[in-house]
Amino acid sequence: MTQKQVLVLIPMKESQRERLERALPQAEYTYTSIKEVTEEQVQQAQIIFGNAPAEMIQSSEKLIWLHLNSAGYDPYVREGVLGKHTILTTSSGAYGKAVSEHAFAMLLAMQKKLHLYRDDQKKHIWGEEGEVVSIADSTVLVLGAGDIGQRFAEQAHALGAYVIGVKRSPGACPACMDELHTTEELERLLPKADAVVSFLPSTDETRGLFDREKFSLMRPGSFFVNGGRGDLVRTEDLCDALESGHLAGAALDVTNPEPLPADHRLWDIPGAFVTPHVSGFYHLPETLRNVVNICIENAGRYAAGETLRNVVNR
Repeated sequence: MTQKQVLVLIPMKESQRERLERALPQAEYTYTSIKEVTEEQVQQAQIIFGNAPAEMIQSSEKLIWLHLNSAGYDPYVREGVLGKHTILTTSSGAYGKAVSEHAFAMLLAMQKKLHLYRDDQKKHIWGEEGEVVSIADSTVLVLGAGDIGQRFAEQAHALGAYVIGVKRSPGACPACMDELHTTEELERLLPKADAVVSFLPSTDETRGLFDREKFSLMRPGSFFVNGGRGDLVRTEDLCDALESGHLAGAALDVTNPEPLPADHRLWDIPGAFVTPHVSGFYHLPETLRNVVNICIENAGRYAAGETLRNVVNR
């Protein structure tokens, strides 16, 4: 293998850099950050580890392989970003614990109305918000049966929920789910659920999927949680479903648009629980360790001529 120009944008400790360079020794390494990287550095690289700004890549003829520090990859499969010869891999599998626990915590908080009591606390109101529900008595519909979806299902199942999974293609039902169906059955399944939790990616099929019609099919008083991509949802339709009382609450770590404008009405709807796309970043230290380990594993696979992990079929 000839020496490759490698650009590393993933934060790494010195010991991790040493492991990476042992895994892929025939390379000249440049270490920087996503915020500080220059277009010249991106254009000169043959291998990039980390989410280089898509607009800097511009179908680089030199770029052989781009390994993302994220599980999502939608900005990089748009026309004109990657050359046809460029391999694209992701860090899928690194975020399961962090994202699933964040979404699960938001669902439990809504079921117990903790977000409403927090609002009362800020207003210095000593009151009560009425009936709550139990996760143990709930039917939870989980959209996306990958690493994150299955980890969420494990948590819900462990506390007694009946879990229905939904994925794009048929497959064996994992132990953490009671049923597994395909997305073609979504409209039939929505009325059965007390909570609908999505970890779906952004694709042509999913953008705008949850609109007025889908929300109307959900059970009155049910909850909606989105930990996947914001463009799954037509936000104005969700606001209407919340303001009408049809939905009891919606927990969103991703929004459409994103960031959510300061004057958007979603902020002020009591049943809306919004966090600023923080579940999948490195706030849980284990997540970054997972990302680095996947990167190093793939570097070793690349050096050995083996099949890479998490290759995106573009």
